[in-house]
Amino acid sequence: MAARWCEGVLCAAVALFTAAALAQPVRTEHAQAELIAATDAIVPGKPLSVALRIKHDEGWHTYWQVPGDSGLPTRITWHLPAGWRASPLNWPLPKRLRVGPLVNYGYEGEVLLLAELMPPATLALGEAVTLAARADWLICKDICIPDGADLKLALPVRADAAPSRWASQFAHARAQVPQPLALPGAEATIEDDRIRLAFAVRGSARRFEFFPLEEGRIEAAAPQPVRIAEGRVALYLTATRPVAPQFHRLKGVLVAEGGPANAERGGWAGQIDVPLRAGSVPAAEASLAAAAITGEPGLGLWLALGGAFLGGLILNLMPCVFPVLSLKLLSLVQHQRAEDAARIAHPSLRAHGFAYAAGVVASFVALAALLLVLRAAGTQLGWGFQLQTPAVVAALAALFFVIGLNLLGAFEVSWGSGLANLRAARDLRPDSLAGSVGTGVLAVVVAAPCTAPFMGAALGYAMTQPPAVALTVFAALGAGMAAPYLLLTLWPRLLARLPRPGVWMLRFKQAMAFPMFGTVVWLLWVLAQQIGADGLGLTLAALVLLGLAAWALGLSQQGARGARWLAAGAAALGLYAVALATQAPTAPRARAGASADLVQEDAWQPWSQAAMQRALTAGRPVFVDFTAAWCITCQANKRLVLTSDSVLRAFAEKGVVPMRADWTNRDEEITRELARFQRNGVPLYVLYRPDGSTQVLPELLTRSVVLQALQAL
Repeated sequence: MAARWCEGVLCAAVALFTAAALAQPVRTEHAQAELIAATDAIVPGKPLSVALRIKHDEGWHTYWQVPGDSGLPTRITWHLPAGWRASPLNWPLPKRLRVGPLVNYGYEGEVLLLAELMPPATLALGEAVTLAARADWLICKDICIPDGADLKLALPVRADAAPSRWASQFAHARAQVPQPLALPGAEATIEDDRIRLAFAVRGSARRFEFFPLEEGRIEAAAPQPVRIAEGRVALYLTATRPVAPQFHRLKGVLVAEGGPANAERGGWAGQIDVPLRAGSVPAAEASLAAAAITGEPGLGLWLALGGAFLGGLILNLMPCVFPVLSLKLLSLVQHQRAEDAARIAHPSLRAHGFAYAAGVVASFVALAALLLVLRAAGTQLGWGFQLQTPAVVAALAALFFVIGLNLLGAFEVSWGSGLANLRAARDLRPDSLAGSVGTGVLAVVVAAPCTAPFMGAALGYAMTQPPAVALTVFAALGAGMAAPYLLLTLWPRLLARLPRPGVWMLRFKQAMAFPMFGTVVWLLWVLAQQIGADGLGLTLAALVLLGLAAWALGLSQQGARGARWLAAGAAALGLYAVALATQAPTAPRARAGASADLVQEDAWQPWSQAAMQRALTAGRPVFVDFTAAWCITCQANKRLVLTSDSVLRAFAEKGVVPMRADWTNRDEEITRELARFQRNGVPLYVLYRPDGSTQVLPELLTRSVVLQALQAL
């Protein structure tokens, strides 16, 4: 009896020793792999949960079942005893792994790829069973290496099994494996390469991403913008070209808020299979939602409103608003009276402040609404789109030229009583409130293309939201811009410091013409880049005719009878010349193509997605200046910072390729790239690194900011 007991103990010890030896992890060059089980024994006839556990070295990764733009999925081949069956691998949620311009799906750190093994019910209790498998994977960092290992796991056969030491890791991995998901009212529509997946809102999630379960269907690196409106989510995807003829169902994993690991924020994941039907998917709808999913929380509504308001305040200090500010200042001076500031307060004074504010806010909302409508109709547009239209630029140049002539006295129109009167309310004409509204409209038309600090991110957020939210953010922007002037009308004691009337007022009025003419020069410079020298020549001729019309109008106001007809004729010819000039062919803009590797005289290359990707693939960082000729902030940053010797020298030392994305004319490729960074206007400055990461620099640049970003490379 004692001998048999000793023999049993010895056999058990040998089995445990053998199992421990077989379960040792296998070390490869850049990873460690082993087979593990969720329980400490095999129960005959009951499923056994096992996993291929891979622990990657830091910075290395393997791939998901659909690898993305490159890579290979991990494979496992089982070598099991007779009578055993194995399920396919169950894959936990992958990560998006950006490598240069590519996006792959895979795993870093530690991952468990799960499988269910079914043992036969005839296994004898007490024996040890050895499970063997061959695992192969592609492991990548800066380079990719095919790798693999022969693995074994020995477990005893018992009537009952207890959780193993890996039980908690199995529970976590199971929670990350997406299960089939029914999406109420789900619809998938495709047009060309654009796909729109729409479904009812589930829970509180606001961030979504999609991982395809079929290769060659979805562009992995393309943005996946999201729009939520009226209780439905719309997720926009890009199909791989050419679109496969058998692509009739959208199969993949839909992830909300990063997946089940973020359940407290509404995270979940599930496998979906939705019929894909042909239909209308406007390109602008996708870009309207603005940005690729990055896993980072987006800007909230209150932060967006605050950023828009601060941006509107700062917008008053931008150079593009100076001419309109001079009109408002002129209005203050022309209506200065000798009364004490305490006697100025009058309800109509406040009315003028509110009228100006209404003009500003309404103009911002109207421009935003027009932008939303045009984009919904399929037109790729961004903020400041009005100055991408030569006709608008030419019309503004003509308007400011005529205003300047009026200020010089060529003809008479009362700016003081018609635009922004803040003094002597009793002298205001009944219709003068309309003039205050007009000043607000004019300020917005000129100021809108500028992007002030805090403003860019707020506008990018607005364009991802339903129309009501978007228009609210734009209204906050207008409120910020109108606030200083409105406060001045509500507390008129601040006007007491203005000088008293005198001859100097006429001189001041005439001096205010020159900011107008400066604006005309700027607008003509913008126009020259849009329509070329011939169109610019016609525009200059139009300004000569408008100048003649203004002079003739002044003569008619002094009693010259025939001058009125001369004024009308010259004005008509001038406007016709403006219209003719803006019909000139758009001036060609250099784009990066086959010769993009040639550096221009100023060391800046024209930007394109293809040229940027070539540089990144070659291991060179890229600095992109998203700019436009009509953006004053852009031009100031360019002259003072980006073309300075120290910055250009730092570009060369760090091997950075500087590129300029010129948005002066409408460009859908640039609009889409701006949308990736939740931006809808310029300036935008982005440093792209070969590892796929990016850094966005402030709208107002300094040399030290750029040099510090380059030094971090």
